[in-house]
Amino acid sequence: MKPDRILDCAGLFCPMPIIKTKEEVDKMKPGEVVEVTADDPGFEKDLHAWCRVTGNEFLGIEKNGGLLKGYVRKK
Repeated sequence: MKPDRILDCAGLFCPMPIIKTKEEVDKMKPGEVVEVTADDPGFEKDLHAWCRVTGNEFLGIEKNGGLLKGYVRKK
């Protein structure tokens, strides 16, 4: 998947990865995809829940060791 935007939230802990994701999604056009990299263990659960609440599309998570890459499509 080729994202339209890439956001690095590694080193940030709850709730900052979700806050930064919201700020980035707010700047995007509908249909664009953002890739968010984080190492917060709760990020996967938080991102999925945030998408459900906001109506944005959760496209999945890739795991590489302790690093997570989450993908969100703006509604």
